[in-house]
Amino acid sequence: MSRVGRKPILIPEGVEVKVDRDKIRVKGPKGELERKIPPSHQVVLQDGQILVKRLREDEQSKALHGTLRSLIFNMVKGVSDGFEKVLEIVGMGYKAKLEGKALTLDLGFSHPVKYDFPEGVKIELPNPTMIRIYGCDKQKVGEIAAEIRSLKKPEPYKGKGIRYKGEIVRRKVGKRALGGEKKGV
Repeated sequence: MSRVGRKPILIPEGVEVKVDRDKIRVKGPKGELERKIPPSHQVVLQDGQILVKRLREDEQSKALHGTLRSLIFNMVKGVSDGFEKVLEIVGMGYKAKLEGKALTLDLGFSHPVKYDFPEGVKIELPNPTMIRIYGCDKQKVGEIAAEIRSLKKPEPYKGKGIRYKGEIVRRKVGKRALGGEKKGV
């Protein structure tokens, strides 16, 4: 039996959960999320808690049990607290601007890069070199942060590019002078 899948999920105040046969809807102050429940599992509301139960004992159902419980837990946490990722832009002249529903990035290319972000996710710029991405869907927030980071990943020699806040970039040593001696002569 899955150790993670057996744990009940506590429903915080202000969060409303509805379970249909094949769907679960979670609504809270930060937003509303919906997920399909596979036919091999059952989601039960009981005493202010959500329980995920397996209906079959095959390998795939066992593997999905803990995953489904974690996904539902993230839904509940997302609509009550929300999720956020912070990106830092490092490099001379590298900066970001917010123009309506588009993020414009100057990343040392010959042209500014425009990134249109989808509904359900909000982006703030506390300063021109910091991007704060937040929303109630953990997957969307992480995916958008990864897409923005992939526009200019941090390079290993000078560390320039877009990185997650707190990310450590391993730096490489550049070319070294040989001290006036010619190698192989």
